[in-house]
Amino acid sequence: MWAVARRPRWIALLLLAIILAGVFAALGKWQLERSIENGKPLPASTETRKTLDDVTTPEKPVGSALAGQKVTVSGRFVAGDTTVLTGRSGGGQFQTVGHLVDDATGASLPVVIGWSDQRSAAVAGGDRLAGDATMTIRGRYYPAESPDQDTFEQHEYSAVAPARFVNTWKAFDDRMYGGYVVADRTTADAADLGTIADRAPTREVQFDWLNLFYAVEWVVFAGFAVFLWYRFVKDAWEREQDEAREAAEAAAGPVDDDVEPVDEPAVPVDDARAEPGRR
Repeated sequence: MWAVARRPRWIALLLLAIILAGVFAALGKWQLERSIENGKPLPASTETRKTLDDVTTPEKPVGSALAGQKVTVSGRFVAGDTTVLTGRSGGGQFQTVGHLVDDATGASLPVVIGWSDQRSAAVAGGDRLAGDATMTIRGRYYPAESPDQDTFEQHEYSAVAPARFVNTWKAFDDRMYGGYVVADRTTADAADLGTIADRAPTREVQFDWLNLFYAVEWVVFAGFAVFLWYRFVKDAWEREQDEAREAAEAAAGPVDDDVEPVDEPAVPVDDARAEPGRR
């Protein structure tokens, strides 16, 4: 069979198959690298503190890459717009949310100030910061929560939902940030409240199985290109073998089926041997 494979025609097809296999292998390598790259965690850029107006603008949604970003924002808390939330993680039975008006943009921003186990203390903490004095708030910026997340029972809320605050805040100029800030210890201490637990964001990373499947698929295609060349060569060799056998049978001539076989003559049997008792 390899005598057939060494012919120029099949060598040329082998080179073509190798080129195709190389292209398929390169595509498989690219898909595998994509799968590995997509499985790497995102860089921890959220741990570099920035001013709020450097990372977002009013009414702009908060993407997943920005969730938990450390920010600094200056403004004043509006008196009478303190909201108390219940059933939240991070500390305490009640958490205080204040209405901060950003000095840079004039837009409204919900700020989770701190927590207390008493509702009256939580309300007092928010009122303590309200007034005309400008405060600098440091904390983490998170996407807005939906009002549908509220555990609404007897006018109690659990979600930091700007969509609800636009209807409950008294002083609102129709401009709202798309997220909220959880203040750090400095703001909580100023309000005489407990500090909300500061948690660096964790980003779930899922392995890209689809790209891995494509990588395996390209490797199979590369092997199939070489296998296809092998099958073509083998088929050509088997075809030549059949043709050679048929040619040999034709050269030997046809077999005459009409010739009758010749019967061999009967051999006489010696009477003396046939009858041992006679002489």
